[in-house]
Amino acid sequence: MKRLYLMISLLALSACSQQSADQSATGISNDGSTRALQVILIPADGGTEDGTKADFKPVFDALSQTSKLKFELRVGQSYNAVVEALCSGSADIAFVGPAAYIQAHQRGCADLLAVGVENGKSEYYAGLFGRSSEGLKTIVDVKGKTVAFGDINSASSFIVPIAMLIQAKIDPVQDLAGIKLVGSHANAIAALNQGQVDVAALSLVSFDKAVNQGAVDPTKVHLIARSMALPNPPIVMRTSLQPAIKAKLKAAFDGLATAPGVTPNMLVGYGGKRVDRYDTAFSSDRFKSMSGMMEQVTPDLKAAILEKASHP
Repeated sequence: MKRLYLMISLLALSACSQQSADQSATGISNDGSTRALQVILIPADGGTEDGTKADFKPVFDALSQTSKLKFELRVGQSYNAVVEALCSGSADIAFVGPAAYIQAHQRGCADLLAVGVENGKSEYYAGLFGRSSEGLKTIVDVKGKTVAFGDINSASSFIVPIAMLIQAKIDPVQDLAGIKLVGSHANAIAALNQGQVDVAALSLVSFDKAVNQGAVDPTKVHLIARSMALPNPPIVMRTSLQPAIKAKLKAAFDGLATAPGVTPNMLVGYGGKRVDRYDTAFSSDRFKSMSGMMEQVTPDLKAAILEKASHP
């Protein structure tokens, strides 16, 4: 009898697990209604979780208004946590950096959904910033300095700046006086502003946001070096989502800019910055340049950088 009870319990548990997986893939809850799609955001600009969610709440409110889909937003603790949420099925949609998208896509977890367009372009830049009083003028001047980087899976606050140093014949491990891994763009510029480092690596979007919020005086901090144009951080969707939900999401983003009741203030993207529209036909081929830079930042180099950062 006990064995029979155990077998029945295991079968019931298996059925519940399958039902939960089915609901996650289809977006349909037990009562037949559309469940809230789970949206996870990379902690690109640091600050508070509420502040990061506030950057994207307007656009998802607009999508909910026009598509009747429901969304719940949360912020990942790291870039890797966002990738893992997509791959584990605990997130349906994510705002990610270019490198995080490539990582999730290569694992078969993420498809492109939409990329913000501003003035006909879908691009942004990484930069190395220094204090104006220190006279660092070009990237070669970064040699021998202490540098703050963000998350090690961030394109514009780690991978691209490291690749820029390598291209300038600066070995990040041997030629920098020190490395601080501070987790986000906002923390990197804060470390520079507070005199903890000589140079900060972050995106130009994040720098502009810090200036607009009064966190940085642009007369005291300047751009030392700027990267090539990078594809804008995309909004992606979990590969295993039901095709009908994917199609509905794409249609909603496609028509968002011209939808009745959607104001310009609701059309926002990375860093809470306004965009003109969202492009759902953006080609994944546009991320190939990013893949090349990721190949320069090898696992062994990352490990050596982590080791150096652990011994300030």
